[in-house]
Amino acid sequence: MSEPRETRAPALGDRSLFPDLAARFYLNHAAISPPSLPVRAAALGVLEDYARHGAAAFPRWSEQRARLKRKFASMIGAAAADIGLVPNTTQGVIDVALCLPWRRGDRIVVFDGEFPANVTPWQRAAELFGLEIHPVPLRPFLESDAAGLSRLEDELRGGVRLVAVSAVQFQTGLRMPLRGIGALCRAAGTELFVDAIQACGMVPVDVVEGHVDYLACGSHKWLMGLEGAGFLYVHPERVAALRPSVAGWLSHEDALAFLFEGPGRLRYDRPIRKRADFIEGGNCNSVGFAALEASIDIFSELGPAAIFAHVSGYLDLLEAGLRARGFDSLRAPEPTRRSGSLSVIPPANVSVVALHAALGRLGVACSIPDGILRFSPHWPNAHAEVAGVLEAVDAALASVSG
Repeated sequence: MSEPRETRAPALGDRSLFPDLAARFYLNHAAISPPSLPVRAAALGVLEDYARHGAAAFPRWSEQRARLKRKFASMIGAAAADIGLVPNTTQGVIDVALCLPWRRGDRIVVFDGEFPANVTPWQRAAELFGLEIHPVPLRPFLESDAAGLSRLEDELRGGVRLVAVSAVQFQTGLRMPLRGIGALCRAAGTELFVDAIQACGMVPVDVVEGHVDYLACGSHKWLMGLEGAGFLYVHPERVAALRPSVAGWLSHEDALAFLFEGPGRLRYDRPIRKRADFIEGGNCNSVGFAALEASIDIFSELGPAAIFAHVSGYLDLLEAGLRARGFDSLRAPEPTRRSGSLSVIPPANVSVVALHAALGRLGVACSIPDGILRFSPHWPNAHAEVAGVLEAVDAALASVSG
């Protein structure tokens, strides 16, 4: 067994749990978070357990996943029975898109500017089941919650089966008014699907308060886990209506009985579970889910509200510095509509692609989704580093402007 690396307790603004991170300033958590030492240790612990014990290790990590579901549920205000494990957000969207009992002609509302993960599966469902996709512009929401909700309400009057929306928009970092969207959907008899990968781990999400019917989230962004792990929430009132189109051998009640309880237990007629976890059709990513629990435990230790306040303070400093240098900020003016991302448009005649490359060479890790420069710090980023980021921005601007 490998020797564990000595780790310090996590602290806001302290990067010591990421000793191998190469970037001087890592501001790309809205894309992929680097794993902390506790996350790496948890992943290695699973591998070492299986290396030593083989199949005998399986029950321990099955129990760990049950514990993790309780933590997922607590995070979003749900019950553990309403949670199923998925490899990523996209798979959660696909599972619901394939399992809903659609009627030909049902209408689905998506939003222009959404990440494709929350659009493509609905497009495929539309083609398979004869549905209609209705794109709604995001621009009214950028103006105000009231303007966006009014535009959505107009769309719902025509009869909509499902609205699919991200809790936080990936390009702009805009936090969507889930409570208002959910209330409109509930009043119209419309189901609500939420892509929460840009929210969970940074901004609060409450499925009860938001009248959310379905929610999917992966772990490699703000939750700071590894790729290949996530969860799907299904409202308990919606589970019974879902068709188990994605069921596999582990989706049955007592699916493991024939492996552990002696002869005569192998059957193919056991009912499919009427719980959200019927989507867990086969063996899953034990390493990824153990790693994710280690990260969630850090969040619990630091406190979600404290993390958001820390990141907000960092972005306040960075936004002011970028505005002074001629950048246009897309960050919402109201704190309740903000997330952990700051998206900006560079000064005129500055290529965002060239600027992004220059920043990368200077040790600033960020991203440019659809041509918008996005900075996304997390709890390890210290406020004091903002001065260094802005110095790098100055140098990058000078290198691409001449």
